[in-house]
Amino acid sequence: MLVVMKNDATEEQVQILIKEIERMGYRGVPMPGALRTAVCILGNKGPIDAAQFLSLDGVKEAIPVTKAYKLVSRETHPDSTVISIGEVKIGAGEPVIMAGPCAVESEEQALTIAGIVKKYGAKIFRGGAFKPRTSPYSFQGIGEKGLKILDKVRRETGLLIITEATDTENLAAVEKYTDIIQIGARNMQNYSLLRLAGHSKKPVLLKRGLAATIEEWLMAAEYIMSEGNSRVMLCERGIRTFADNTRNTLDLSAIPSIKEASHLPIIIDPSHAAGRRDYVIPLSRGAIAVGADGLLIEVHNDPAHALSDGMQSLYPQQFEQLMKELGRLKQYL
Repeated sequence: MLVVMKNDATEEQVQILIKEIERMGYRGVPMPGALRTAVCILGNKGPIDAAQFLSLDGVKEAIPVTKAYKLVSRETHPDSTVISIGEVKIGAGEPVIMAGPCAVESEEQALTIAGIVKKYGAKIFRGGAFKPRTSPYSFQGIGEKGLKILDKVRRETGLLIITEATDTENLAAVEKYTDIIQIGARNMQNYSLLRLAGHSKKPVLLKRGLAATIEEWLMAAEYIMSEGNSRVMLCERGIRTFADNTRNTLDLSAIPSIKEASHLPIIIDPSHAAGRRDYVIPLSRGAIAVGADGLLIEVHNDPAHALSDGMQSLYPQQFEQLMKELGRLKQYL
């Protein structure tokens, strides 16, 4: 249930409502809006009698919420969420480009690629310090050394940093060195990790699992938000289907589906969806045309010798081409 306060409701009246909700054994989460505050009730296993809330001063109405994902749902938060990190605003209408190598390999490599993607318009640098791989014999990343390199990239280029936390043990280190915590597809339903990320003050980008439905994905986001972190972004990176012409199948229909069901920004990762660089640019154009709030793109200055995912990484000149094409696309949106 969502209890909506009147326009002139005071903070004291909001707190009285929350105490009443807690007295009933539930949890009340305030959700400030442009015009008024609403309080979302969590923890109930069935319908709640709204009469006891409507009698409180400052309460305007009580609205039943039909979705299991209450905090993530557009029912409880009609306005689209905008996540601000410094001067970068994600979800504000201008697509935000996050670009960089799949994995941080060395300081020289990271700084070189960071300079390239910044030159052509990226606002956020991506690069994995910890790499969960299908094979235990594949390159697993360089760990905390990689995080320190990412920190140097931020200091020398001014780019924001996004990198993946692969488990509850390295989440604190990732939080320390980066601006956005990424939770990968393989961890979408790692509930311990999701809950811990929910205690962070940093924004979280949650990738869709390889075979997850939209509802399962949104419920995973609910785990993060239920712990107090409202700065959540969703990332579609392709799902596993019968098709074998690409690494995964990019579900562009997820963009309008998410926009309808949730207020959270949605980012598209065409690199992992395609698995091959020649598909990345057309998939990126499609994602932006359908309404994505940003892209997560793999770029490498020497893809042939990349330690991870070289086949799907754009060459610098291809990234330049992509940014030019996205610029031309703006006039039609």
